[in-house]
Amino acid sequence: MNNDFLNKLEPQHMNQMVDCMFENVYTEGQLVIREGEPGNYLYVLSEGLLEVIQNGKLLGEMHAGTAFGELAILYNCKRTATVKALSEAHIWALDRQMFQTIMRQTTQARHEEYFSFLRSVSLLQGLPEQKLAKIVDCLEVDYFEKGEYIIREGEEGNTFFIISKGESNDKRNLSKNVFEKDFSFIKTLIFFIISSLRLHSPQMDSAEAQQHRRLMERVALLSAHRPFQHLDIIATLGMGGFGRVELVKLKDEDVTFALKCIKKKHIVDTRQQEHIYSEKTILQQTNSAFIIRFFRTFRDDKFVYMLLEACLGGELWSLLRDMSYFDDPTAMFCTGCVLEAFDYLHAMGIVYRDLKPENLLLDARGYVKLADFGFAKKIGLGKKTWTFCGTPEYVAPEVIMNKGHDFGADCWALGVLIFELLTGNPLFLGSDPIKIYTMVLHGIDKMDFPKKIGKRPDDLIRRLCKLNPAERLGNKKNGIGEIKKTKVSQLTRVTIFTNNYFYM
Repeated sequence: MNNDFLNKLEPQHMNQMVDCMFENVYTEGQLVIREGEPGNYLYVLSEGLLEVIQNGKLLGEMHAGTAFGELAILYNCKRTATVKALSEAHIWALDRQMFQTIMRQTTQARHEEYFSFLRSVSLLQGLPEQKLAKIVDCLEVDYFEKGEYIIREGEEGNTFFIISKGESNDKRNLSKNVFEKDFSFIKTLIFFIISSLRLHSPQMDSAEAQQHRRLMERVALLSAHRPFQHLDIIATLGMGGFGRVELVKLKDEDVTFALKCIKKKHIVDTRQQEHIYSEKTILQQTNSAFIIRFFRTFRDDKFVYMLLEACLGGELWSLLRDMSYFDDPTAMFCTGCVLEAFDYLHAMGIVYRDLKPENLLLDARGYVKLADFGFAKKIGLGKKTWTFCGTPEYVAPEVIMNKGHDFGADCWALGVLIFELLTGNPLFLGSDPIKIYTMVLHGIDKMDFPKKIGKRPDDLIRRLCKLNPAERLGNKKNGIGEIKKTKVSQLTRVTIFTNNYFYM
């Protein structure tokens, strides 16, 4: 409980983890962990003294009560330092897989318990499953001793109570007027948690749409195993550990594409098979002016290829790096484009989960498009997913704690993005991921923002980055539509403009 990371766990999580931990005893001079080796455990030193060495240099010592290796229980990683016992050391360990299982099963069991309870409430029995799930996310458990007041006459009523266990005073003591007010509040609550999904109308037929359909038909005829039989490489757009992105054109036509060349070995080594398949499937289903367009895939002995729209304006990150930060109108225009993409995806039941400037591309007209759908997932409405993924600076707290997440994770990331666009730096900065995660779990309520962030953007960021996903702007009644209605400077006008563009 004295550890900044572990003290964010709930009591039931903590108790189960203690039950699953096992003790190891190390003799003086014995290595506990070795730099560069895979990390799969959380350790807590109960007795003894340890030293920490990185790149051959002594970083410091650890005394009894210290928890280390926290990063290992969040995701698979390499050890960044060597830890050696300076005396006999008693160390308790917890396996990463066990940590994730405890977090998931405990949260799921609680969700199912609350869901069954709400289903037993007569007033709520007619609600669909996804809408009851929204209420579950909003529930908070409170306890009252015998004789303690739950509601006092004359107090402002802004809370809806459902008795799970125990009894309250006789309902006949409640006046008809009070009951009517309570029932009105219940109706308001139900209306509040029902997400009104705005289905996007088909885009109007245009020269651009006709051209896209023609290209889809054209590339569908190309050989699936020999892409370069039909494509000429013009230039390399980017390189990475996954492979490279080439600017290509059809041999017999002056039409360009981006060809993402992904090494098969990299896919296997990093266990990305499911992510690659998901990216292809989701991009095949999307048709938005604010999402990079997908044409088809190819493959050969060494690579898997994705033929995509060429966005020659480059990454938004490069532009942000060159300008240091954006002014309000520019930042809000970029935000408006992302909002349109999120509105479209969330209506389809897709959570994106990898928002950052590096994944936002600029087309030839300067519009921002969402790219790289490796972490995107179709979860449906009212459902959660449990995979730990994303960039540390943008990961939502419920993802870090393995509590299950939904579209609220994208809303959190949007708040972080707005901050970075306006300042040039992410909202949460640290020397390593665990320090970033600890800052995320502490929240932003007491953080001071730079003066260059105005009052309204400040308020928007804080409302998007609420620790409780159910309280986040964009994850409530009208989804992303709620963000569009905010009175942040330029934001409303930009989203109206981008809506017009969407139907051009």
